[in-house]
Amino acid sequence: MPMPYREKKIDHMLVDRETIDAFIKRLGKEISRDYRGEELFFICVLKGSFMFAADLIREIDLPCQIDFMSVSSYAGEKTTGVVKINKDLDSSIAGKHVLIVEDIVDTGLTLNHLKSLLSTRNPASIGIVTAFDKPMRRRVDIHVDYVGMEVPNEFIVGYGLDLDGYYRNLPEVAVLSDKE
Repeated sequence: MPMPYREKKIDHMLVDRETIDAFIKRLGKEISRDYRGEELFFICVLKGSFMFAADLIREIDLPCQIDFMSVSSYAGEKTTGVVKINKDLDSSIAGKHVLIVEDIVDTGLTLNHLKSLLSTRNPASIGIVTAFDKPMRRRVDIHVDYVGMEVPNEFIVGYGLDLDGYYRNLPEVAVLSDKE
């Protein structure tokens, strides 16, 4: 019988705060260089990417705006395969250079759906930036423009990533134990 999420313990730390800070600085420089002379419109995908988006946007040396979308496709540790828009954008993205900010890219199903939806709104361009990437789990072919770091095929929590709403507040990224 699976252990309830409240009883799961951290097995080990996977990514420390210094590593996260370093890749955020690197991504900020890359994005600022690649979009030099342009304005950017960041779309923070809630809830998981709120910490990453806040840290990343402070490293961007360009005029930019940010808005938020809430989408869901997970129940506990499993993807449902169905993408649901819980909160849409408050602003138009027509004619804007858009960067979707994600916490983690796993199967790619959510991002594929989101990118298709946003493409119908006539942005100048759409890119994707993610803190963490699990390319070995892809179920659809989705290009990620900026990756903080690749992680192994383990269920991770912390730095915004959660299990049923818990563990988001950890400043680093950890793997949970399944041992009772």
